[in-house]
Amino acid sequence: MTQLQTDISTPTLTFEEYLYYQGKPDVMYELYRGKLIEMPTPTGLHTRICNFLTAQFQRYFVTHDLPLVAMEVTGVRTEDNTSRIPDVLVCSVELADRICNRKGAGAFNFDEKPVIVVEVTSDNWREDYIRKRAEYALINIPEYWIVDPNKSKIQVCFNPNNDKGYEDLEFLPGQELHSVQFPDFILPVNRIFSPPLVTDLIREEQAERKQLEQRAEEERQRAEEERQRAEEERQRADRLAQRLRDMGIDPDAV
Repeated sequence: MTQLQTDISTPTLTFEEYLYYQGKPDVMYELYRGKLIEMPTPTGLHTRICNFLTAQFQRYFVTHDLPLVAMEVTGVRTEDNTSRIPDVLVCSVELADRICNRKGAGAFNFDEKPVIVVEVTSDNWREDYIRKRAEYALINIPEYWIVDPNKSKIQVCFNPNNDKGYEDLEFLPGQELHSVQFPDFILPVNRIFSPPLVTDLIREEQAERKQLEQRAEEERQRAEEERQRAEEERQRADRLAQRLRDMGIDPDAV
């Protein structure tokens, strides 16, 4: 997410004070070492990428029956008086419920850790590549995605040894991105940078479901036809056996 500038008109805030801070209407703020940073209104593409990734995560978790959820506009405390707002994050359902039921702004504290955070870069991309990367690594978030539409690349940072340092995987257009923690969660990079609307995704899923239902109904009909044919063959065999018995012939001896 792009940052604009530190709001120097406000006093230095603690993390706890930040959770209850009321600033300009419809403006989000990050907290960086006690100073508020006003977040700009995201572009249409930025919003669509975030919505697409959130929907794909949710679909994957439901399909694989995983107790995880993808969330947007939720803070992550990275230092004593610093709280970032990733564009998308993944956490347990239990942790998401805890955050939602808490008073004040929704934000993870030090003892609450997402399993994936995603930043979609904008103008101030250095923050995502350098400062936020260091902060997320410091608090041992297992996986951090930097989705960069301007450079047409996605960087997946992961921490295999839990040693406060990230390794990187880079994915480019024409390739398929996969999560390190969920290797079978695969998305074409081209689709991420030119994402459909979530409503179109729902229509696709409904069309796929309808096709599956049609195939299942066709299979059911074929099975019923086979059953009917088998029943007709059995009835014919029974009639023939009865005719032989009427003629005084044991059908089992024929």
